[in-house]
Order: sequence, then C-alpha cells, then structure tokens
Amino acid sequence: MKRILITGTAGFIGYHLAKLLLDEGFTVHGIDAITDYYDVNLKRRRHQMLLQSPNFTATECWLEDADRILEVTKEFQPDAIVHLAAQAGVRYSLENPRAYLESNIVGTFNVMEAARELGVDHLLMASTSSVYGANEEMPFQETEKTETPLTFYAATKKANEAMAHSYAHINGLPITMFRFFTVYGPWGRPDLALYKFVDAMLDDRPIDIYNHGDMYRDFTYVTDLVRGIRLLIDVVPQRPAAPQDIPEGDSLSPVAPYRVVNIGNSEKVRLMDFIEAIEDELGMKAKRNYMDMQKGDVPATWADANLLESLTGYQPQTNVRDGIKSFVSWFRDYHGK
Repeated sequence: MKRILITGTAGFIGYHLAKLLLDEGFTVHGIDAITDYYDVNLKRRRHQMLLQSPNFTATECWLEDADRILEVTKEFQPDAIVHLAAQAGVRYSLENPRAYLESNIVGTFNVMEAARELGVDHLLMASTSSVYGANEEMPFQETEKTETPLTFYAATKKANEAMAHSYAHINGLPITMFRFFTVYGPWGRPDLALYKFVDAMLDDRPIDIYNHGDMYRDFTYVTDLVRGIRLLIDVVPQRPAAPQDIPEGDSLSPVAPYRVVNIGNSEKVRLMDFIEAIEDELGMKAKRNYMDMQKGDVPATWADANLLESLTGYQPQTNVRDGIKSFVSWFRDYHGK
C-alpha cells in the first residue's frame, strides 16, 4: 500500500503521520477543513511544510460535504484511508455538542461511504481512550465493554466504532480503530494541557490544575503514536473462520474484519509529576490554580498496549521528560520565547 489518503493533515497528529509516510516514500493526499477551533495559522504552517514534498497534495473541504469527499477519494485512488479529522477536545464538547455530531458522526459516515465505494484495502480510523468512560479496571484493554462514555465527544467516538463494525461486517471492508491516549509533542494543539501550561508559565500566568492535581494520564509522544499507526496500516484485519481462531487478548471481531487497538505509552503518570517535569525543563515554578474536577473528565487513563506490540512488534516508549524537552524546544522556537 503506497497511496494513503489522510483526513486531518493540517492537524497535530495528521501532520506527523503524513510527514512520517512521506519520509518513507508514500504518496499522500490530505483532506482538511482548516477550521478555526484553534489558530488556523498553526494549521496552515503544518500544511505548508508537508507541501514541500512532491508526493503530498491536499484538498481543503469539510468532512460533511459527502459529494466532495467521494470525488476527492475517487480522484486520488488510495490503497488505504486513515481518518483522523474530527472535532476534538473533551471540554469543548460541553459547549458545542452539535459540532461533534456534524463532524464526528456525519463526517465519519461520509469517509466510510467513500472507502466502501472504492473498496480500499484498509480503512483506519481514530477513536479515543475517552470511550472507556467510567471504567475503573486499569490498564484499559480493548476487549473491555465501553458502555459508559462521560462526554458527548466520547459518545461520538463510541458511535464511530459501532458504525465501523457494521460497515466491516456488511461490506467486508477491513477496518482498524485505534484508541489514542493523551498525545503530546511538537506542533501540538494549543488546547492541550502541555501547550497551555508552557504558554502560561512563560507569560507568568497561573496554570489551571483540575481535581486539585489528583489525576493520572498515559502521556503518549506523538512520533510514537504515528509510528504505531504506520505499522498498523500493514496489519489488515481478516474475518476469522471461527471465533476460537481469535488469539486471547485480540479485539478482532468474530463476525467482521474489524479490530480495535490501543496506542499508548502503557505508563500512568501523575499530573503533578508531569507539571514538575515542565517546571524543571523551563527552570521556573508554575503559579498553580487548583480547581475541582471538570465535568465529564476522568481521574485516570492508562493503556494496555500489548495488542499493538503483538500485532506490530512495536510499543511506544518515549520518556515523558524527553518528550517535554522536545516540545519546549519547539514551542520556544515557534513562538520566539
């Protein structure tokens, strides 16, 4: 598979994935609406860098535009589609749930329809650790039930997983869903914690610390994440001949060429330790504004990434302090601080 269509290439993760694939000699076409959920200049800078490669082309359009999505896909004739574009952000879903309905449900449906019509070899789509919702058994495993999403964002991603399974079953379309855990790194989104913390500290503003700091996250460095996606492109799920053929711990559906895979660092990091690592890297102490738990948030996330390793031989492992160091270096360079 050498021709890959990626939705969301002006986004944080989409940019890094496209860059990795281009570096490996793939031909990539990106689709992105360049929405103003956050600074469009940052998005355009990412696309400008990708467009320096002769093997990258892009279309600016909305996922909700079904005719245009199908037209672009037919023109490009991809071997595989990686669908990353979405209305992101757990907290923003409390303010504007309709944006999630239109982008994450309708938009994802349009991408699945295009993949079905072209009969692509593999459709890969982003889900989130947020689908684990109120589950308390950790580390989270792909085979757990995910019936208790706590935000509308998580509910739309859970719906995407259900929609994808039905398409895989009915159409024989191989689909892999990957559940991201807290992703960070250079060229990150301004609404993500690390970006907000560093920006505030360098401006001598206080940082908001939810649940009084009693939170844990499985921080996953972005280049580790996209390496996992890259390897999964080649791991095309096959409908098993019988349920007993599914290896223990594999989330492969017994009735469809469909699988869910966690991509996480498999390390639960205390939020206060994360903040202290930022302080050490910046050489300054943060002004701390302790707050109650945000509605819909969860106290902890932690990935079991054994399935990813068994499928690809790869496991994310960038140390949080190393990841923070490279983010701060990028941030200072990008913002001149």
